[in-house]
Amino acid sequence: MYTMFILDRLPQESARDYALRVLKENIVSLRLKPGTQISENELAMELGLSRTPVREAIIDLSKVMIIETIPQKGSYVTLIDSKMVEESRFLRRVLDKAVIEAACVSTPGAVMDALEENVHLQEFYLEKEATDRIYALDNEFHRLIYTAAQKDIIYDMMSTMMLHFDRVRVLSVEAVKDLKIVNDHRGMLEAIREKDKEKALALVEKHLNRYSFDEEQIRERFPEYFK
Repeated sequence: MYTMFILDRLPQESARDYALRVLKENIVSLRLKPGTQISENELAMELGLSRTPVREAIIDLSKVMIIETIPQKGSYVTLIDSKMVEESRFLRRVLDKAVIEAACVSTPGAVMDALEENVHLQEFYLEKEATDRIYALDNEFHRLIYTAAQKDIIYDMMSTMMLHFDRVRVLSVEAVKDLKIVNDHRGMLEAIREKDKEKALALVEKHLNRYSFDEEQIRERFPEYFK
C-alpha cells in the first residue's frame, strides 16, 4: 500500500475539492507513482470523507487522463505518456509567454517583492541541494507571475492538465540533477523588472525546453514509469 501525504483541509473547501487537491499533490510528488492503484475506500477513510467526493475527484482526474479507471479492476495512476507530456508543455508554453509579457508591462510592487524573495530562497536551497524545496518554490514562482498578470484563475484551471508535465519536472530534478532552472528564474525576474519582453519570452522558451532534453535520461532511470 502507498503512503500518501495528507494535506489539511482548507476553510470553506468542499469535500470534492479537498480530495482532488490531495490526489493532485500526491500524484505530482510521485508518492502515488505511475501505475499505482487507488482505493476509493482507503482514500475516503484517510481523508475522513465519504466515497462520493473521492469518486468525483477521481472522475475529474480521469477526464485529463492522469487516472485511468478499468471496469472490474479499479482506478490507477496512468503511466507517463510522452504525447500528454508534450501537449501539456505546449499549453504551458503558450500561457506562460502570454502572462510574462503582461507581467513585463505592469507588476505590482508587492508581487515583485514576493518574486525576489522566492528566487532568493531557490538560490539558498540550491546551495543546500534541497531539490524538493526548489520544486515547491518553482511552482510558486510561476503562480506569482500569473498573479502579476491578474490571471490566477487561468493558472488554477490549467493546473490539472499540467500534472502530466509536472511529473516529468519532478523526475527531471531527481534523475538529471540539473538545477539550471534556478538561473532561469533569476533571469525571468530581472527581465520583468527591466520590462524586457523579448528577454522574458526567450527565457520562458529556454526554461520549458530543458525538460524535453532530459527525457532520455529520465526514461533510462525510471523505465517502469513510462508507457
